[in-house]
Amino acid sequence: MIVNTSYATETEIVNAVKDRKIICAFHDIDGTHSLIRNWPPVMSRVLYDTAMNGIPNNLTSEENINRLVRLCDTEPLEETDRFCVESAGLSALTQMEWAIRRNQECVNGKYNSKVNSKIIELIWDGKEKFDDFDEPKEYIDYLADITPKLFWVYEQVLNRFCRDNNLAKAKEKPNDYLIPGSKEFMNYLYQNGVKNFFVTGAVVDKSVQPPMGMYEEVLGLGFDIGNNKMVEDIFGSTWDEKIPKDEVMLRLVEKLGISGENVLVIGDGRSEIIAGVKLGAVTVSVLPKGAKRQRELHKELGTNMIIENYKSQDLLNIFD
Repeated sequence: MIVNTSYATETEIVNAVKDRKIICAFHDIDGTHSLIRNWPPVMSRVLYDTAMNGIPNNLTSEENINRLVRLCDTEPLEETDRFCVESAGLSALTQMEWAIRRNQECVNGKYNSKVNSKIIELIWDGKEKFDDFDEPKEYIDYLADITPKLFWVYEQVLNRFCRDNNLAKAKEKPNDYLIPGSKEFMNYLYQNGVKNFFVTGAVVDKSVQPPMGMYEEVLGLGFDIGNNKMVEDIFGSTWDEKIPKDEVMLRLVEKLGISGENVLVIGDGRSEIIAGVKLGAVTVSVLPKGAKRQRELHKELGTNMIIENYKSQDLLNIFD
């Protein structure tokens, strides 16, 4: 397929692209296609609780998980609500690390330092790897131990607060939990020879049958996954390995033996748009009209095109 944004007449074109051949499309899932996970209020509560109170002794207990479920979406949490907007698309492990570091900076102080504060700033800016920074081994080991546990707790809280119930409903009525036109657009790309891949910061567990985590949600929404199917494959996170989306996409481009210029990247988070721009791909941001901060951010990041959903006729008009 050839993409040329000059054919769009109503959609907001941020950076025009002309006559670019598209071979593969890398799609984010949460908020970009799926509405199953109402993750921001859950993430905000878990991060706020961690930043303000630290890591409790009963972190992974039923008591603590149920406590957090009860607290989700009960009040505005200014800093962490804003962080969820700014950090959308980052690895959940990075988001958890931010809260642990924030606790050291503003409450605990045991490991706080100029380096710790600098890394907090960098996470706000969308960075995820900090191997070049010199920090105490004790702190690095502590983060390596606690961050995956906090990530696991967040997932348990999310499952109980909304995910499991929404997934059950989505299996009955998938269109209620899809961005309008999502599956039709995926099929349009597929029918025109474009290979679709899902890339997510959530856990994808293909080791069990039936597959769990985000894989289960994609299947629940009715997407076919496999070689030469509507979705070729899905790549995500693990419980303890932080792999930023730019790395995931770069590895995928190398594995497929293609140029980033021949990739279409679609998402609602900063990380996939940053990754797409870095690859030289064509980037499409899927954002509601009311998401003013996100739209400003995506323009700053250099996205090519912003759409509200896949019903936009301009989205089809740009392809030949």
